[in-house]
Amino acid sequence: MIRFDRQVQMLAVGTAVLAGFVDAIGFVESAGFFVSFMTGNSTRLAVGLADWQRAALVAGVIIAVFVTGVVAGSLVGARAGVRRAPAVLLCVAILLGIATLLRLQTDGWSAILCLAFAMGAVNAAIEGRDGSVVGVTYMTGTLVQMGQKIANALRGEGDRRWLHHFGLWAGLAGGAVLGARAVMWSPPLAYMSAVVFAATLALRAGWIVRGSR
Repeated sequence: MIRFDRQVQMLAVGTAVLAGFVDAIGFVESAGFFVSFMTGNSTRLAVGLADWQRAALVAGVIIAVFVTGVVAGSLVGARAGVRRAPAVLLCVAILLGIATLLRLQTDGWSAILCLAFAMGAVNAAIEGRDGSVVGVTYMTGTLVQMGQKIANALRGEGDRRWLHHFGLWAGLAGGAVLGARAVMWSPPLAYMSAVVFAATLALRAGWIVRGSR
């Protein structure tokens, strides 16, 4: 995060909000599985395997779909070049739209898998000028870096750059709160809100690209 300019940082935070929002939808709809947070699903996979539970299969399938989404998003981003962020975010908006239609027409599991695919793809959206990509759906590394930078600041060897990492985590956590409230109130509205939010981020990303030329 600290290597990116302010506009890209804010876009990354917005994308983290989207990831948290969608993850909360998936968590509530699937009764305890994640569509963004694969560390949690990995633990559910391991515990399920240890106890021979069906949850292991569900978690494994979601993880596989998520990884496939990362591959797809990375391929789209590489093909789009300088328009990587708007292209990937537009694809994410389309995938979330498909998930919304599936949710309205089926029992929900196909929609959940589509959400997981979209959240895998969204990790390829934010790329800095040095070619580094921000993974916006996992926060363990972000929190570790934040803690390390706080320690550096306490020793007088750093500055307040830990706030960048805190902002990314707070974005995901805040988005999850909003997503949970939305899906408990009205699942269709929650899904549609995610589509609108992703489309808005895609438009914002396109504006940033045009402004940088």
